[in-house]
Amino acid sequence: MAIFRARRVLWRSFSTISSHPLRVCIVGSGPAGFYTAEKILKTHQGSQVDIIDRLPTPYGLVRSGVAPDHPETKNVINQFSRVAQNGRCSFFGNVALGSSISLVELQELYHVVVLAYGAESDRLVGIPGEDLKGVHSAREFVWWYNGHPDGRNLDPDLKNTDTAVILGQGNVALDVARILLRPTSELAITDIASHALTALEQSSIRKVYLVGRRGPVQAACTAKELREVLGIKDLYIHIKETDLKITPADEEEMKNSRIHRRIYELLSKAATAGPSQPSSGQRELHFVFFRQPDRFLESYDKKGYVSGVHLEKTGLKGIGSGKQIAIGTGQFENLSCGIVLKSIGYKSVPVDDLPFDNQKGVVPNVKGRVLSDNSGDPTSFENGLYVCGWLKRGPTGIIATNLYCAEETVASLSEDLELGVLASTTRLPKLGRDGLLQILDNRNVRVVPFSAWERIDKEEKRLGSLRNKPREKLTSREELLKVAGSE
Repeated sequence: MAIFRARRVLWRSFSTISSHPLRVCIVGSGPAGFYTAEKILKTHQGSQVDIIDRLPTPYGLVRSGVAPDHPETKNVINQFSRVAQNGRCSFFGNVALGSSISLVELQELYHVVVLAYGAESDRLVGIPGEDLKGVHSAREFVWWYNGHPDGRNLDPDLKNTDTAVILGQGNVALDVARILLRPTSELAITDIASHALTALEQSSIRKVYLVGRRGPVQAACTAKELREVLGIKDLYIHIKETDLKITPADEEEMKNSRIHRRIYELLSKAATAGPSQPSSGQRELHFVFFRQPDRFLESYDKKGYVSGVHLEKTGLKGIGSGKQIAIGTGQFENLSCGIVLKSIGYKSVPVDDLPFDNQKGVVPNVKGRVLSDNSGDPTSFENGLYVCGWLKRGPTGIIATNLYCAEETVASLSEDLELGVLASTTRLPKLGRDGLLQILDNRNVRVVPFSAWERIDKEEKRLGSLRNKPREKLTSREELLKVAGSE
């Protein structure tokens, strides 16, 4: 059986390298986790690294966050696979921190624990009506179309409305808009989840509004993402001419940021490049600037369902350093829609026995060293406990950002080893992988090793080849565990 009772796992002895090899457990198998593992394996010869993840599948947001029409971004999986296949590294899927095993137990088993489990919740807008049906987070929607097991049952209603509102104008917001508006014939040859493709093929959505609190100069997307959504076939783009007027403060921002200038130039060009009105049946993308949500409106016909967003007009106020923030003007307007997708930021979740800053949504740390509490005392650390990725710095940056983040965390770890800060931890042998698998076996946790993931990978690619897709994702834990456990 590929999914195994933990005591059946055999692992390589490192007694020839060191009497007490450094044993490291990394929680989370996304980019932050794999970059950290790669760096530790290179830096500390003889170390043994175990990566655990609550899902049966590795790669985190590379698998469940990167848009299906961005296959080139997923090529980093090849690099991560080589890390997992290193003789001193193991991947154990379907192991959840908190329920399968506690943080305290991991700290007892390993010399070092690195938390890299990312951000799996959402920031709230915090306005009335947020609990209405039809109001979803962009994260949920992304998980839905990417086949994440926790997103497969979202079932967004795309049939009973022709208008969607997306709150936010960052890259995730643009991804969501692109998936809603791109021809499904183009999505059909990607690894989009089959349930999402079917829903999009039957979708009535023809208008998408991207709503931002500030102006086009401050839009949070990248030029690459913007060019891609502006380049969708037969798409009408609408931007109010008045929204493109810039102030001296805007000029200053663009002077200091080549990216902001490029974004503004792309939006200005798009505003004048096409016809003044959409043709019959043409899909539409509307960029709405200088608006912030005040409340979600409930439908008169369908109680409990969203029917629009009450928006407040905003203006910009300088706060020094060339930055401007949005402030309300007290003027309001309604924007009707049948579905709202909130793309205002992901948020990490705490686990028991872990210091956590709820306001920032991160684990308090200094260069990856976990602080003992939220007081900010830089001298009080949790011995042997480190953090990396979104859990460390917040949900910002691209995949490669996690490489630099991992390098900083591993540098701190290495420095602590060299200075003897971890001496009390590392001078004693630790059970590491043996102890972990024994505990998981005692609790009847079905562990999915990397070899079982390779079985899943092979089956998804086989199913995809039948539909001219790179892969057909298995979207339920039951399916994943069944295939992982088959010989």
